[in-house]
Amino acid sequence: MRYRIALIRGDGIGPEQAEATLLVLLKLEELLGLKLEIVDVEAGDACMKRTGTPLPDETIRTLKGSHACLKGPVGETAADVIVRLRQMFDLYANVRPARSLPNVPALKPGVDLVIVRENTEDLYKGYEWELDGIAIGIRLITRRGCERIARYAFELARRRKRKIVAVHKANVMRITCGLFARTCREVSKDYPDIAYSEMYVDAAAMDLIRRPEHFDVIVTTNVFGDILSDEAAQVVGGLGLAPAANIGDEYAIFEPVHGCAPDIAGKGIANPISMILSAAMMFEWLAARYSDERCLEASELVNEAVTRTLEEGKVLTPDLGGRAKTIELGARIASMMEEIRRA
Repeated sequence: MRYRIALIRGDGIGPEQAEATLLVLLKLEELLGLKLEIVDVEAGDACMKRTGTPLPDETIRTLKGSHACLKGPVGETAADVIVRLRQMFDLYANVRPARSLPNVPALKPGVDLVIVRENTEDLYKGYEWELDGIAIGIRLITRRGCERIARYAFELARRRKRKIVAVHKANVMRITCGLFARTCREVSKDYPDIAYSEMYVDAAAMDLIRRPEHFDVIVTTNVFGDILSDEAAQVVGGLGLAPAANIGDEYAIFEPVHGCAPDIAGKGIANPISMILSAAMMFEWLAARYSDERCLEASELVNEAVTRTLEEGKVLTPDLGGRAKTIELGARIASMMEEIRRA
């Protein structure tokens, strides 16, 4: 099967990360016989300056005609790009793993958790108004949204350590968070094999620092998940290593957690691992979606190559304590995949 992958290179360091990631994709084609059609599409700040819109209709049409999208970070127009795409394609599950990696300075070792964030509702729905010096924002939480994100998280927990915590603030936001908490409890009854618990978001933020190794799957609402996932990424070494997936029932977009880092753009020193690991998540999703063992093998090979490259510690970008360029780290991960296959 040939997979058509829409590639949004994005802004800032995005194009540099994309070039490094393409080396990995090309190597996967060579090593595993994967058939990939990479289609470049525009979106973001640079696209806005060039075309007058951050998300052209042609880009949307291309995404609709692709199997998945791999996206680089976008700048000031992020709300007009990824937030719009999440709602347009109903990508209700934002999945953000945080895992300790070798030779990476981190707050604590032995962390392996996933934050499952509802991705289409909450304050990020964009229902805001200002009138006579008063700003109003509506927090939209639906039972349907709560139930489907809870079920997604419980199914994921079944494939991991079978432990899940629902994070909310129902003691204060009694109606919106109350609905979320109540729905998670109801769904938990269908999963007696999963250890279920709840935490208030402030306590969860504290425990992510104090004992992150105790978490497995965290399920939460949109805004809380956005904040907690950045915190979790920093706990295990920084946003430069943090991948993410936006997943719906029919489509998915994969992207680094972080922004476009304009302060280091063009210097060739950005860490590409966040985008490379996002590609690994993409192949894992394609494997499940199309029952393709070769895609699963690709995902596992990329993850293993990243781990071994970090263990080796010879080709590292400045944020990891090295002097390598973005493209050099991408090339080393690609060559590491070949070494793993030959072993």
